[in-house]
Amino acid sequence: MKERTLIIIKPDALQRNLLGEVVTRFERKGLKIVGLKMFSIDDTLIAEHYEHHKDKPFFEDLKKFMQSSPVVVMVLEGHSAINAVRLIVGPTTGREADAGSIRGDFSMSKGHNIVHASDSKETAEQEIYRFFNEDELFNYQKLDFSAVYDESERQELGGA
Repeated sequence: MKERTLIIIKPDALQRNLLGEVVTRFERKGLKIVGLKMFSIDDTLIAEHYEHHKDKPFFEDLKKFMQSSPVVVMVLEGHSAINAVRLIVGPTTGREADAGSIRGDFSMSKGHNIVHASDSKETAEQEIYRFFNEDELFNYQKLDFSAVYDESERQELGGA
């Protein structure tokens, strides 16, 4: 099933020069980048995105961290993209993530864990439109999909 998901490449990844490595992991998997931008995240957007943490004691530290440098947000698309991305990213706490996952290879922390990834289809849809306008998302044919997916999967993706 064709899905889209949101990734936030966090300040620790940018500070540690891991941006290219993170993007490369998703591209090598065969996911299609349909949106990508870099910006400084403001108080309003942080409060909206992390609303479920607003009343927790660590929220101010989280906010300070997320505003310590720009973030890169991207929308990835592919067959079962949400689950595929969650496997690539690994569990929230880096020291508990398997080697080979982004967090397992590059993080020891629960908070400074390199990336955020949407955890469900509903969350992905909300998060994508929190960070992107429709005209910032691109629909294009990815030429390597014939090597990434079999014929029936390509049909499910709309012939992409």
